[in-house]
Amino acid sequence: MNVHLTLEGRNGLAGQIYRQLRAGVVEGRLAPGERLPSTRELASQLGVSRKTTLDVFERLIAEGYLRTRTGDGTFVADEMTRLSPAPPLMPAQPVANPVWDLLPDALPNPHAAPALEFDFAGGAIDKQLFPFDQWRRCVNHALRVQARGRGVYHDPAGEQDLRMAVSRYLSFSRAVVSSWQEVIITQGAQQAINLLARAVLRPGDVVAMENPGYPRARAIFAALGARVVSVPVDADGLVVDALPANARLIYVTPAHQFPLGMPMALERRLALLDWAQRQGALVIEDDYDGEFRFEGRPMESLKGLDNADVVAYVGTFSKTIFPELRVGYVIPPRPLAGALCKAKQVVDWHSCTMTQTALAKFMLDGYFGKHLRRVHKEYAARRAALLAGLHRNLSPWLTPLPSAAGLHMAAALADGVDEAQVVARAAQAGVGVTGMTAMYGAHPVRPGILFGYGGIGVDGIRAGLARLATAL
Repeated sequence: MNVHLTLEGRNGLAGQIYRQLRAGVVEGRLAPGERLPSTRELASQLGVSRKTTLDVFERLIAEGYLRTRTGDGTFVADEMTRLSPAPPLMPAQPVANPVWDLLPDALPNPHAAPALEFDFAGGAIDKQLFPFDQWRRCVNHALRVQARGRGVYHDPAGEQDLRMAVSRYLSFSRAVVSSWQEVIITQGAQQAINLLARAVLRPGDVVAMENPGYPRARAIFAALGARVVSVPVDADGLVVDALPANARLIYVTPAHQFPLGMPMALERRLALLDWAQRQGALVIEDDYDGEFRFEGRPMESLKGLDNADVVAYVGTFSKTIFPELRVGYVIPPRPLAGALCKAKQVVDWHSCTMTQTALAKFMLDGYFGKHLRRVHKEYAARRAALLAGLHRNLSPWLTPLPSAAGLHMAAALADGVDEAQVVARAAQAGVGVTGMTAMYGAHPVRPGILFGYGGIGVDGIRAGLARLATAL
């Protein structure tokens, strides 16, 4: 790589080059053993004579900063003793918004902890189930499309083919009727929620969230300066009567409440829509894993029931394909569509067009539907194994909560059982589980354990639960 040197004027060029190279070596920016450009290359880069660079290199070699290997080049000396540069005077520096200091517990790094033998991580999926051969053909198609296109920015709302595929899929599988023009492609559900909040909220606005609820959504609203009010849930979902009268936005997970798992009852859905219509509030319906339903009849989405156009429907491919894809979508109320596209353009202009083209082909050619049918059977078997193990091995400590869908299951702890101790003993036994206390935004808190089964097979579930029972 080129060495970055700055020359001022045409006087004392050798001295300027010498001082900057020496400082790079002494301060450690040029690492021991690192190869430098040849004197000819450096002279060409800097627009100086080769004699100038030869003189500099000879002086640095004589002083022990550089060494040469015949026929190989010039390198930073391995035996150089680094000198710590004098600490600079500390100027005034930018200061982060204090709100970020309040969020570390809400945003755990999934890779911070060491890998465990039996990991019941929430939000994980099994990539071994994904048809990568078919996906590779779709990616190759997208590369050919990219090669034919112009090198320009695209529509912030996304590629038309993918928006059409998402609209058709939602209409057929999720009973969410929309035209492709209403679909906006995002970098996962997380960005969709962020864009909606940016489009609607002002500092100090009230946001109502389920309690317990999705910590990362709570973090988004808090980071934008909103006042987040936790609203209790019961067996029928969000308690609409407990909503704060001045809420400007309500975030809910009606298909599979996060993290407890129950669906929102039809009466509650209708009551929530009526409340939002009267108050002029936006309802964000996060359907993060509703594709995987294992019991009962599917309920109509809030968006499907919405006659007043107050619901923004958010979905993602993180659970159906894999999280690294970073593709989600949102169907906002029509009055918000323009603001949402502007927010998307301001944030990152648009999502990766090659990924969008590949995913569109994957969906429109029928691969996506086949994949969903195949993994649904596998995840159903894993769910059954988890439920059986909780009832059999872990019943003295844990009671699974009713959950008809999704890729995780919550379990309440028996009285007197400490959540943190269960998580710690599980980790010591090589079993990864998640406590639910951090998912509550207000009291009362009901301690419990979250078991994800998307990333662990049936045999692993059985062995892991047996290991956990022994540890407890």
